Amino acid sequence: MANRLVSRMLFGAVLAIQGLGTVACVARPAAIDENSAPSIVVLGSAQDGGYPQIGCERACCARVRVDPSRRRFVSSLLIVDPRSGKRWLIDATPDLREQMAMVAGLPETRAVDGPRPPLCEGIFLTHAHVGHYAGLIHLGREIYAADRVPVYASARFRRFLATEGPWSLLVSAKHIELMPLEPGVPVELAPDLSIEPFLVPHRDEFSDTFGFLIRGPRRHVLFIPDIDKWEKWDRSLEAELLGVDLALLDGTFFEDGEVPGRAMAQVPHPFITETLNRLAPLSETERKKVLFIHLNHTNPALDPASGAAAEIRATGAGVASDGQRIGL
Repeated sequence: MANRLVSRMLFGAVLAIQGLGTVACVARPAAIDENSAPSIVVLGSAQDGGYPQIGCERACCARVRVDPSRRRFVSSLLIVDPRSGKRWLIDATPDLREQMAMVAGLPETRAVDGPRPPLCEGIFLTHAHVGHYAGLIHLGREIYAADRVPVYASARFRRFLATEGPWSLLVSAKHIELMPLEPGVPVELAPDLSIEPFLVPHRDEFSDTFGFLIRGPRRHVLFIPDIDKWEKWDRSLEAELLGVDLALLDGTFFEDGEVPGRAMAQVPHPFITETLNRLAPLSETERKKVLFIHLNHTNPALDPASGAAAEIRATGAGVASDGQRIGL
């Protein structure tokens, strides 16, 4: 399974992506059989606009249009449990169509019946920025016409979806069913598999912002695709790393000044350089737990051959890749 190739649709052509390689987490190194144990699949590792991004003619995006194999989908995860054949989506992105095609056969035990089988057993939403929930449009009457897909969100986010169009049509037509998601209250997916939300500071125009702690039979994974700055959080990143085996962290920008013609303070995120500096006093074991995700199209770390990517690797950390499979 580690060398499996997952195919996906890209501008009408089928491209193969390499990946689905299990991330070796240091704290619990025992091998995990992905064919029978739960795992996470990285469905996307780019920021809300994807990679390449609309309107960008700079070299960062021009090279992707020449070589579409460099393309990255918008940040999202899929939890799969081969034991039950079930799967759960974390964030519904604008790339949902391609991302669902990418994992059409996962888990391998999944039974699909009827002309419109459920795409997943539930969707967990981090917050109401377009890259994280706009993919819900694919569930509506005009497209898939889904039948009461459970959508888990904060109380504030649920009110927004229930009262603001076009999302309210998904609710009233019963294409989605809004489910409660409360900070510190785990949602059990299986007796040994759960997802627990927690609040993080971010630009909360329409909703709160959640990170997630995913607990599996053998490994725990921290997922924080968006946060303003680590020092604004009421928790210690370093302490949180001690309690998990892997952390997928906000890597939107590599360093200050990266976005031309725009004040970076308008879109606050911890720069990767800031996070690396913060993690520097930790042991290599702890630093190896970190994978950066949600990278903006301007982020040089998107290119594995860049100096930025090399700087990240030199610390022991890494960058998440689309299709990567992480055993739980």
